[in-house]
Amino acid sequence: MFEILLTEEEVKLQQEVRRFVREKVPSSLIRAMDQDQVKYPKGFMKSLAEENLLGLRFSKQWGGRGMKWTGEVAAIEEIGVLGSGMTCLYSLVSIVGEAIHHFGTPEQKEKYLKPTLEGKLCCAEALTEPRGGSDFFGATTIARRDGDHYILNGQKRFVVGAEGADYFLVYAKTAPEAEPHKSLSCFIVEREMGVEVKHVYGLLGSRGGGTGRLYFRDTRVPKENLVGPEHGGALVFNRMMIPERLTTAAGALGMARCCLEVAARYSDRRKAFGEKIRRFEAVSFKIADSIAKLDAARSLVYVTARHVDQGLDSRRLVSEAKKVSTEMLWDVVNHSMQIMGGIGYTNVYPIERFFRDARLQMIWTGTNEIMDLLIQHEYYKEVLEKIGESRDVEIDAGDLEGEEEKVYE
Repeated sequence: MFEILLTEEEVKLQQEVRRFVREKVPSSLIRAMDQDQVKYPKGFMKSLAEENLLGLRFSKQWGGRGMKWTGEVAAIEEIGVLGSGMTCLYSLVSIVGEAIHHFGTPEQKEKYLKPTLEGKLCCAEALTEPRGGSDFFGATTIARRDGDHYILNGQKRFVVGAEGADYFLVYAKTAPEAEPHKSLSCFIVEREMGVEVKHVYGLLGSRGGGTGRLYFRDTRVPKENLVGPEHGGALVFNRMMIPERLTTAAGALGMARCCLEVAARYSDRRKAFGEKIRRFEAVSFKIADSIAKLDAARSLVYVTARHVDQGLDSRRLVSEAKKVSTEMLWDVVNHSMQIMGGIGYTNVYPIERFFRDARLQMIWTGTNEIMDLLIQHEYYKEVLEKIGESRDVEIDAGDLEGEEEKVYE
């Protein structure tokens, strides 16, 4: 029903990605990734590139399709049914590509963005450090200018795609003594420039995406690889939060949708006490609650995409979309497992894998507590700035003499 929010071109794209997911991604690959037998699915990324499905929003000059966010959200929802590992790798092209496409030089776009969309290069984003997660601007990785190069020293961790990436988008301190928001710069750092990658994590879910730790030890990066202005990392970061969070929100829709479909089909076949279990309200009401939450989250995500496409300030909506969609996923996957009972807790069905994948969605790309912080901040600013624009309903209170009771200090 949500096709009404899409253009004809976007509906065709949605169908194209759905067909790709159905026909071009073997189940054996998904299972191998979840069992940590595959560290990074380069073939998956190359097959997407062959279908021209990477970097959909970027201009055709660099290999994209010049589409809008609404189309990309529809595509990522379809990719989401493969689980969060593949969805994140797919989204990384949109996330890292956003920085290069918006802030990069023509030379950077030719050297990095174009071959990434062609499937010739793989990328990753290096944000989190061992001493900081949500405290992004507290980064301790240092980039010291040395003639025509920057010398990087430090570490990054939880880098999805680290094991397969040819280059990384890295934030580092170029002005350590400055205010936090004026201290960082953003760089494209090639693996061959001296980046040490270690696979050190046993992940609960979202496996097979090559998550690892990066070490920079006097890593020499040409000044031409600075993305955006020096000390302007905050500009890049703030722009990047849109694709970071909107891709997460869109992927959660696909994951929730397929879990709910598995549970609904199961409940229409499984019998207990002589009846299909869908006949019991304890089951069918969980389906009702899940589909209502999924539709509500999808509405918010698609409206947010449209809002971003209009060039409007979307910080609050993007944060809401990420929070609502990922928490919806957690509720839906739990309902799905409860409907299926003990068999849902086994790997006979994929619900247990999605359960493990779902938990991370409320942590990465900014914890949902950080989303709450941004949402309330933007809302307070909005509501206090608009005093007097609409009816003051305080005057409709029953006690007309009650002004003296309004004591605030």
